[in-house]
Amino acid sequence: MGHGTWAKELRDQGKLVVGGTPYSDMLEDDRSFGQKELKKAGVSILPFWEFNNFDDAIDLVKSKPAKYVIKPSGEAQNNKKLLFVGEEEDGHDVVRVLEAYKKSWSDEIKVFQLQKRVTGVEVGVGGFFNGNEFVSPINVNFEHKRLFPGNLGPATGEMGTSMYWSEPNKIFHNTLGKMTAKLKEESYVGYIDVNCIVNSQGIYPLEFTSRFGYPTITIQQEGIKMPMGEFFYQLAKGTLKTFPYEKGFQLGLRVVVPPFPFNDQQTFNNYSKGSAILFRTDNKEGVHLEDVKIFNDQWVITGDSGVVLIVTAKAGTMKSAQKQLYQRVKNIVIPSMYYRDDIGERWFEDCDRLHSWGYLR
Repeated sequence: MGHGTWAKELRDQGKLVVGGTPYSDMLEDDRSFGQKELKKAGVSILPFWEFNNFDDAIDLVKSKPAKYVIKPSGEAQNNKKLLFVGEEEDGHDVVRVLEAYKKSWSDEIKVFQLQKRVTGVEVGVGGFFNGNEFVSPINVNFEHKRLFPGNLGPATGEMGTSMYWSEPNKIFHNTLGKMTAKLKEESYVGYIDVNCIVNSQGIYPLEFTSRFGYPTITIQQEGIKMPMGEFFYQLAKGTLKTFPYEKGFQLGLRVVVPPFPFNDQQTFNNYSKGSAILFRTDNKEGVHLEDVKIFNDQWVITGDSGVVLIVTAKAGTMKSAQKQLYQRVKNIVIPSMYYRDDIGERWFEDCDRLHSWGYLR
């Protein structure tokens, strides 16, 4: 948080910068501000309410029973376990969670949002902005945020993502595309993404990511057919208008160890710290480092978060990309490692629905 201020200061000094602005930081950090900016740009949004105390939120749910999503703002939104998606039609589960947060998290959650929940396909659309306009192609992506396969368990930043590059489509034109004038006014340079729920009734943007996503940026490199240094240099200069890209799909996943996604130093020390990272063969293609160091010529786990590797793959079809991804994962040997084994599975059902609704055209 706050990197946009630093980037703007450097840009004002005449430096070439890939980075945001205070405005673009607020798009992500202040959920309500982000929604209001979308609405101002002519984008349809879901009803939402912002609160700074839990009693008012509880009263709202009781007076307007429905499914809601609890979304902390500011620093608290980085604690992914605090995001809660209601399942009960009368909102009783949301009320119970709000009552629990009031007792346990009121010091950390200063501001939060309740947003009406709709069902449909969750899909992200993003693009690189060169200070004046969006660069073509754009990125269509499907994040897997929960810890366990089948979308179960605690929310994490991201366990893996499937994606592909596309010419601007209907989702882009109805969301990010409408932010072009404001991003140009801000001289924004970098990647920006908006996560959406779409169904047969419409496109509903949920939240911005106004920076690189992790491990999204690593997976995107699989599909960008030019050196990344040159890519970012041209982006910062404003001369990058389009770039060569891989047709087909790119996939990636995180290989993690205890205590991920939680913070527990003792668990990390007992089960993960200094563990060796081994490979069955010498082929390390598609393997990217997170918290890893070399000790006595051996890769070992460092840090304290439990994030170890990102493994990526690409192919012309989703099935082929999945096969390559999990062949690469099986080449890795780390005690206590875990990862999701269903990255990309959502695509087969989601693709049919998105095409039938006309959103990928």
